[in-house]
Amino acid sequence: MTGKPRHSWRSIRDSIRQMILDTTYGPGDKLPRDEEFAARFGCARSTVHRAMRDLAESGVVERRRKGGTMVRRDPVTRATLNIPITRLEVEQKGCAYRYQLIRKTVQDTPPAIMANFALSEPRRMLRVEALHLCDEVPYIFEDRWICLETVPEIETVDLEVENANEWLVRNRPYSRCDLRLYARRGTDADRSVLNSEVGDALFVMERTTWIDEAPITSLRAVAHPGYQLFTQG
Repeated sequence: MTGKPRHSWRSIRDSIRQMILDTTYGPGDKLPRDEEFAARFGCARSTVHRAMRDLAESGVVERRRKGGTMVRRDPVTRATLNIPITRLEVEQKGCAYRYQLIRKTVQDTPPAIMANFALSEPRRMLRVEALHLCDEVPYIFEDRWICLETVPEIETVDLEVENANEWLVRNRPYSRCDLRLYARRGTDADRSVLNSEVGDALFVMERTTWIDEAPITSLRAVAHPGYQLFTQG
């Protein structure tokens, strides 16, 4: 028994994007209504709506209430960065990974962390300071704050054995992420942790995540001299 092929919202999204790329619909053009695309693809209108929503979120089209959907004249380019698991990053280099918990404490959030989370008053959070090593050489030092209200399970995790980076990536997906990447000169404090020299150019990543409006974690990671971050879109 055969029937019509079933289209997923992803396949419809890709088909519509291809129509835009090959200029079937050019910048500023108004696209057919969702109902028309649904009839063309032989699917439910809700499936087309989901595909269009993804195209709008990625900056390809613009959706207007009662105004229909138009191809953006100036498409927005958005980058998606997957949070790396440091252990896998090291092992993919063919190196041996080791993790060292330096300290963990429960503290009131200082002003800088409150600002990262946009909090109006301090909260008690778990602060985790840890070092990731590559072939026994310091690789990344991380200073992380974890909201115990949002992630109460972290208190049951043995952070001497399992690192917070990997546990959070696997167990607490986020819906929003603020990311800042920059380089700065190494200090005496960096030298004692990363075995770097004062004045070395160090790569720093600051990342704060939420699930809806609830804060998850705020991280400042400092990498050894020469570190490179690679991602594909």
